[in-house]
Amino acid sequence: MSLLASSSDSAGAGFIIVIYLALIVLGIVGFWKVFTKAGEEGWKSIIPFYNVYTLLKIVGRPGWWLILFFIPFVNFIIWIIVALDLAKSFGKGTGFGVGLIFLGFIFMLILGFGDARYVGPGGTPAQMGSPPPPPPMPGSTPPPPPPPSA
Repeated sequence: MSLLASSSDSAGAGFIIVIYLALIVLGIVGFWKVFTKAGEEGWKSIIPFYNVYTLLKIVGRPGWWLILFFIPFVNFIIWIIVALDLAKSFGKGTGFGVGLIFLGFIFMLILGFGDARYVGPGGTPAQMGSPPPPPPMPGSTPPPPPPPSA
């Protein structure tokens, strides 16, 4: 009887390992797609530490922030900031950034395979849904150009 139980347990463990490896591959593919959408080479997403450095560049943060990821508790705060900046960099709002913070695996796949476009480091309010500035009034003269610098 114990032989039958151990055989069943090892089959269950094997199934869990296969699922775990499939999730890892999906995570890598999603991260790769996010990097390529941002104009970076996808292979940079699979190199430890260099992927975080590149992600910091994608969101417009300085590279030295990589050091902050090694400080306990500070790294959580830095990840929150980077995730919110990543959402903005792809024209998404704060709600999507919260999704990246808590369900990064799923939201990274959505970002990579969805219709989001990279708008630049940190995004800009014009690309995030705020209305464009109003057109000039008819008959009004445009402001003069700035004087040439010497």
